[in-house]
Amino acid sequence: MGRSHALSGWCAGLAVAPFVGLNSVAEVVPFAAATAGYALLPDLDHPGASASRVLGPITGFVSGAVRAFSGVVYAITKGPRDEDSTGRHRHASHTLAAAIALGFLTSSVGAAGGWRAVLGVALFGLILAADVLGDWVLTVVVGAGAWTLAGTWLPGTSAAQALQGGLAEIGSWIGVAVAVGMFVHCLGDSLTRSGCPWLWPLPIRGETWYEIRLPRGLRFRTGGWVENLLIAPALVVGSVLLLPGAVQILHDFLAALLSTTSVWIAGAN
Repeated sequence: MGRSHALSGWCAGLAVAPFVGLNSVAEVVPFAAATAGYALLPDLDHPGASASRVLGPITGFVSGAVRAFSGVVYAITKGPRDEDSTGRHRHASHTLAAAIALGFLTSSVGAAGGWRAVLGVALFGLILAADVLGDWVLTVVVGAGAWTLAGTWLPGTSAAQALQGGLAEIGSWIGVAVAVGMFVHCLGDSLTRSGCPWLWPLPIRGETWYEIRLPRGLRFRTGGWVENLLIAPALVVGSVLLLPGAVQILHDFLAALLSTTSVWIAGAN
């Protein structure tokens, strides 16, 4: 489900950015790239996940530490009706608490480290997303940035300066991108048959790790036809239409096409 997680994170980042005052592509694209990548981060608790393998032994080591920590937290906090489990996969890293905690941490890093720190956080997110979606995501991000920046540069302003300005504007808001990405992952898992205990440590029906999920008839299987034929294509469309200015460009194109077609029909008659 990695592709769907990354795409949903990208769409969520594009949708949330304007609400925190980010509007230009120099601001929105790095923000959404971070959200897309960190939408994969909760799966660090699985050794076979993309996030656990992307940087080889480095992320492999982090994955092991996350799994061990999750197991300890599960053993300490499980309720009387929680299942007998190791608590390693889809537990500690798949919670709203984890998303908020890492969000606060990266927000502090962004505020203290300036645009360079924001770039580092966003770049790691982009690497995670590209590992799942393929190199085309790099082309989309770079192309989208060039497309809007080309129309917003001031005379004498370089691409690097425009990008630095955008990253500086993001600042501590990069933590929101991280938190939103991780939470979107949890929501995505809640659509599947397994569910996700993202409300931990709130006790529900005697379970501290209660799996939030859709009603039985609405759940789908990870990697099944619902995800591949319905959800993923819808997210691809959304990932383009949510780009700043994309809807207006589409509107202008359709209006021009309709006008040209009308003139051609009138001339034919």
